[in-house]
Amino acid sequence: MCLRIKRLSAEEAQQLENNLSGQQPQQPVRRRGCLRGCLWAMIIYFALSAIFGLLFGSMFSSQQVKLEANTVYRMDMKGTVVEQGRPADPWADLLQEMPGNMMSVDETVGLDQILENIRLAKEDDRILGIYLCGGELNVGQAAAKEIREALIDFKKSGKWIVAYADAYSQINYYIASVADRVCLNPVGEVNWNGLSAERMYYTRLLEKIGVEMQILKVGTFKSAVEPYFRTSMSDEDRLQTQLYMGGVWDDVVAGVAASRKLSADTLNAYADEYMGLQAQQKYLDYGLVDTLVYAFQMDSILRVYAGVEEYEKISTAELASVSRPASKAQDEVAVLYAEGEITDETGNGIVGKEMLRTIRKIAKNEDVRAVVLRVNSPGGSADASEQIWGALQSLREKGIPVVVSMGDVAASGGYYISCGADYIYAEPTTITGSIGIFGIVPNASKIRDKIGVDVDGVSTNRHSDMQSNMIFRGMNPEETQMMQTMVERGYDLFTRRCAEGRHVSQDSIKAIGEGRVWLGKDAKRLGLIDAFGDIDKAIEKAAALAKLETYRLSYYPEVKDPIEEMLENLMNGNPTPEEKLIQKMRTLCSKPRIMALMPEVEIK
Repeated sequence: MCLRIKRLSAEEAQQLENNLSGQQPQQPVRRRGCLRGCLWAMIIYFALSAIFGLLFGSMFSSQQVKLEANTVYRMDMKGTVVEQGRPADPWADLLQEMPGNMMSVDETVGLDQILENIRLAKEDDRILGIYLCGGELNVGQAAAKEIREALIDFKKSGKWIVAYADAYSQINYYIASVADRVCLNPVGEVNWNGLSAERMYYTRLLEKIGVEMQILKVGTFKSAVEPYFRTSMSDEDRLQTQLYMGGVWDDVVAGVAASRKLSADTLNAYADEYMGLQAQQKYLDYGLVDTLVYAFQMDSILRVYAGVEEYEKISTAELASVSRPASKAQDEVAVLYAEGEITDETGNGIVGKEMLRTIRKIAKNEDVRAVVLRVNSPGGSADASEQIWGALQSLREKGIPVVVSMGDVAASGGYYISCGADYIYAEPTTITGSIGIFGIVPNASKIRDKIGVDVDGVSTNRHSDMQSNMIFRGMNPEETQMMQTMVERGYDLFTRRCAEGRHVSQDSIKAIGEGRVWLGKDAKRLGLIDAFGDIDKAIEKAAALAKLETYRLSYYPEVKDPIEEMLENLMNGNPTPEEKLIQKMRTLCSKPRIMALMPEVEIK
């Protein structure tokens, strides 16, 4: 039997609410998984992984759900969005239920998976509509915009979208506002309160423990070092933060205004009321939601939209249930993901040495005709950024075009590795620029005095001990000048790379550099990027530059097997915020570093 798609009229919608209003309330149930294993749990885990890993690995990696004729595509809005999706972990659910676990694993979902599944749902006639379920997806603004645009494109097929949450975070409400019907738990909330940006400053903490950070930088707006010698924002940092925050908020308001048929002024007035603390009826009165309904009642709403009687079955499909058949074309467009902070040798983000190996692997693949570099990075090591830039240029020298697709952020070192591409795409709300260099040299001489440790030695030349000993004695004026000169050389090289890549003068890059952070919409006006567009646009452009009519996609670096990744998490642990701070301080104090890194700002 073929089910028809039916849209609700205003009268039908009101009747539905009247029918539902008589049902008994049910408080939302919130589940929290906490993987904190005790010793026996880890032993069992290792044993099971060793015994069953090979036996069941292929089965888990290829498991799919077969779509039935009348399916509602369910998108669970939870977890942390990363650029590249990972295979489902077959052990996660089992370990999550074990009591007293010592480790935790952040649930992640790939932006690539989300966008591909929305696209497939649009094209597949067996899927009637999309059910957006939940409102706690941890996602950046540019990625949220990509998801939102994909959902808007989905609706062009004539299919519907229904959203429900016990509570909507602001960014999740921005996504869900595209739905034909936005539903909320009768005791839930819509967090529509505006944006704020916060930074943590460590200067007084450093003073207490006896550490002085000796700062060397180029760029008036290069504020990433301010937490180590200031206690509040500089005027320059406040200005750039206000500008890009205002741009992000304007984009959010414009999107919601278009979907909910409300003016920007009205939505800003609502935000001034701090909607997260308002009564639920006000959400209805203000037009932010359409229905107050409990989760168990959503089945009835979905049936109405699908045109299904109460006794008829509705099937659901979830993320990664479907996949597109692989292309048999020989020519490849390689998609290379660069996500996280750029480090030299170790880390959880873009590790320079690993990225270089991956690029060499791509270069050796004779089928690769073009490369799309997907960047979501605030930068990091200036040396690693230069090395990655050089490796990407070697691809271009071989006649392989490189097109960049920027995600939420591609700033400082993230822009460094992007600037030499043949073409650069970004979202209007992508944070980019921050063209600047800084160095930090800790002076821990006061700690030495406090704990009674002395340092002495012998040198053959005047500065022989500079690298090894200046942390314990501080830099003298001559050493400070040498370090500053080195930082300035790094800035000159950075701006030269940008000028060469963007085909403009170095002076023009320096005029918009100075470490200043820009939004994508300003970056396009300034010539730092070429066009607005998502990763699909970048892939199309790369194929066009390589003159490919048919091609297949390959993805780098290879996604780790879930068992291998879980074992690494067991060994390395998942640090607390306090542990992350200690690690940051330890890294800074271990040796002098030259960095191309944007300010670390938490936007709420």
